[in-house]
Amino acid sequence: MNSHDVDYRILGHDIQVLEVELDPGETVIAEAGTMVYMEEAIAWDTRMGDGSEPDQGFFGKLLSAGSRLITGESLFMTHFTHAGSHGKAKVGFSAPYPGTIMPLDLRSLPQGLIAQKDAFLAAARGTKLAIHFNQRLGAGFFGGEGFILQKITGDGKAFIHAGGTVIERTLRNEMLRVDTGCVVAFEPSIDFSVARAGNLKSMIFGGEGLMLATLRGSGRVWLQSMPVKKLIQALAPNGGNARKESGSVLGNLVGGILDE
Repeated sequence: MNSHDVDYRILGHDIQVLEVELDPGETVIAEAGTMVYMEEAIAWDTRMGDGSEPDQGFFGKLLSAGSRLITGESLFMTHFTHAGSHGKAKVGFSAPYPGTIMPLDLRSLPQGLIAQKDAFLAAARGTKLAIHFNQRLGAGFFGGEGFILQKITGDGKAFIHAGGTVIERTLRNEMLRVDTGCVVAFEPSIDFSVARAGNLKSMIFGGEGLMLATLRGSGRVWLQSMPVKKLIQALAPNGGNARKESGSVLGNLVGGILDE
């Protein structure tokens, strides 16, 4: 199924909103709970699966949608359609935490895109979402991320969300080591694995975690500066940033005494 050709704009900076503009009959699919607003002509429906294969039958849809449960996503997706007969209608989406919305033209990615399981935000109808297992078990057992991924394919526009700032890198038969939570997406030509973060001293005292993701090969990769895991740790009452506002060693000592 060919993807619908939707127009869009991205609003804001820190907590961005994706506004999609639909012509009559056009549809955009999105993760449940991401809709912010929609105009009167927009009709919405919750369905199993992405709708990219309308003739696959009930059991095919159930199997496709069920694979989303393995990735921790909802069994259902929401379809937003311009149900009017003229003009344009808009619907807006937002990710659940601060970051950057990345628009991707899947026509420039003929082999599709491999993305972290929570990166997908929305896409033109006709885009296919499928589960993707990393063949390297270490990515799941030790990295905490990257064993269960999702593959996004199609010939239209798709939108994924990243925490903080997005860094796009093009590898040319190169290797890049990355914090496991900072990998957002990569082309299928990139080999993704997880390796030990240096020697024992570095692993214990380096503050970078026990394992690092290794991206190797040729192709594009997208990284995020603030994955949601780090955001939660930074905002936690007893996290490493809890007393940074005190601004001095004396302030930290006084703050510690008063907490007793």
